[in-house]
Amino acid sequence: MFQLSEENAADWWEVEALYDLCFAPGREALSSYRLRDDIPPVAGLSLVARDRDGILAGAIRFWPVRVGGQSALLLGPVAVHPTRQGEGLGALLIQGSLDRARQAGWDRVLLVGDAPYYNRFGFWKLNGVEMPPPTNPDRVLGQELTEGAWSGVKGRVTRWDT
Repeated sequence: MFQLSEENAADWWEVEALYDLCFAPGREALSSYRLRDDIPPVAGLSLVARDRDGILAGAIRFWPVRVGGQSALLLGPVAVHPTRQGEGLGALLIQGSLDRARQAGWDRVLLVGDAPYYNRFGFWKLNGVEMPPPTNPDRVLGQELTEGAWSGVKGRVTRWDT
């Protein structure tokens, strides 16, 4: 049993340690991090999952970006502690946060990830959406939170503040 709650300032370093554990060294050198620099995660959508003892088991963050001038959410990173993988926690974090994003009025979400994993959550390859290089275009995936939200949206993914 896991408790999902909004990430708060007190969670920040613990979540960062989880991301360091789950991802390769130098993760912050990825081009997607340039879209996040000095921009806070979207309030209410970045979640932590704790077990009944209060131990951090997983986390997910969302960042605001623009695609061809249109607003979108950038999902990621999402991580589950290695000792808790295979328990459905990743799915709980992804689905729970997408439900919150929909309720908050967001229309579209994108991420850079493995299609075979994210297809089951309704993500598909986005054609015509360009993440900063060097990003493999086959890993740029999207989902509509509002029907038709990706229709006609193409172009470069840019920082929220540009």
